[in-house]
Amino acid sequence: MNKPLQQILWNQFGASIDMLINVVSSCPDDFFTTHRRFYYIAFHSAIFLDYYLTIPPSDFSPMLSFTQKDEQDRPEESIGDFIPDRDYSKQEIVKYLEHSREKCKQLVEGLTEEKLQERFKEGDEPEDMDYPMLEIILYNLRHTQHHTAQLNMLLRQHLDIHTEWSFRVGDIHKA
Repeated sequence: MNKPLQQILWNQFGASIDMLINVVSSCPDDFFTTHRRFYYIAFHSAIFLDYYLTIPPSDFSPMLSFTQKDEQDRPEESIGDFIPDRDYSKQEIVKYLEHSREKCKQLVEGLTEEKLQERFKEGDEPEDMDYPMLEIILYNLRHTQHHTAQLNMLLRQHLDIHTEWSFRVGDIHKA
């Protein structure tokens, strides 16, 4: 893969992850433990950042365990069907995000024309994801930024806390 394009991709995806790490880190501990919606979005973001970086997804081995639950068995504040097996601390989620940040950097820096031909393929059912490598990377970047924005909004609305914008990787979280 073209090296300048790899650098651009890492600059932007890394900045997105930096912003996610920053918003979770900026959340006061008491809000993190009591505002369940914030907690579940942070957990969901950490799990799926890692999951979408795992090629093939059948090799996914999360650092934080969860149980997949039917809708009627999920807490009201949760998002999605992956429910944490226990309450993880803010520090555990930040550590997981930092681990995934490094995993993402290695994935992007290791992209070759051959690697770009690989696919993120969950299974053979019609609703299963089956994306080319570049598309799952861009999908993951958008997913990460979407939930980062939600977390920022919750901090702003409830605590009037504003977190930093990152133009490129390393602006707010040293590379």
